[in-house]
Amino acid sequence: MKPLFNNIVAMITGSDASILAAKYAIVMAKTYHCKLYAVYVVDTATIKQLTLSKIFIQEEGQDYERSLEANGERYLSFVEELAKAKGVKVDKRIRRGAVYTEMLAVADDVNADMIVIGGWEKDRSSKDIFSHSYREIMINAKCSVIYVKEPDIDHIYKQA
Repeated sequence: MKPLFNNIVAMITGSDASILAAKYAIVMAKTYHCKLYAVYVVDTATIKQLTLSKIFIQEEGQDYERSLEANGERYLSFVEELAKAKGVKVDKRIRRGAVYTEMLAVADDVNADMIVIGGWEKDRSSKDIFSHSYREIMINAKCSVIYVKEPDIDHIYKQA
């Protein structure tokens, strides 16, 4: 019988919720001996929309994109440190494009059995970009999606 999952993709946004989701994915990868992928998407689709809408000028969009990429590298390095502390290897990936499109593409590319995303943060608007991305991932993913809201994940992670 084939295991339920071998490949886990964790969506990293830099939010507290995505870091908790990363810890959850790390514990799952360690417990079930899975391959873990941490993915950060530089949302160039939204940057392009903001530039076309004249909210950003071209240079501002380019600066913002570089800033997002640098943030993504830092967040992925942090997740790698968290994983290393638990003896888990993580394949880090930065993608460019629409968040949900790139997340689904990575999941397909690595034959993911599960996508792990962070729970909703109370201070976020239900109309922001991530709510649209989350919804699209949950509806269109070919694999299971876990929406992490585990309140004790820090405790569980520390004990793993």
